[in-house]
Amino acid sequence: MRLLLDTNVFLWSASEPRRLGAVRDAIEDRGNDLLISTVVVWEIAIKYAIGRLPLHEEPAVFVPRHTVRLEAGPVAISDEHALGVATLPMLHRDPFDRLLVSQARQLGATLVTADAVLARYDVETLLV
Repeated sequence: MRLLLDTNVFLWSASEPRRLGAVRDAIEDRGNDLLISTVVVWEIAIKYAIGRLPLHEEPAVFVPRHTVRLEAGPVAISDEHALGVATLPMLHRDPFDRLLVSQARQLGATLVTADAVLARYDVETLLV
């Protein structure tokens, strides 16, 4: 199974894995392909820069270290991913989450999230 992790799930997998509950097994199952989007990296960088995300190290160190630890592959933002946001119903206003939904749909990946609103989109989700 291809699993696209949202920002909270990525952060929790790095520092608070107990918050993941049963989803932790799917993330730790090396039979699954984990994916980390540039969207997640971007959101972490922005929130860190404005003081809304305390980390014990710079995002430029934190993100790659935990991506490697998770053995996750990168997902860049393509024009198709960005344009796919325009076709989504306005169930959620967060641009990061909407872009993750678009990516998951186009990649045929399951979006792993704690945000139940995202499960209302036409996308496979795994809720924390």
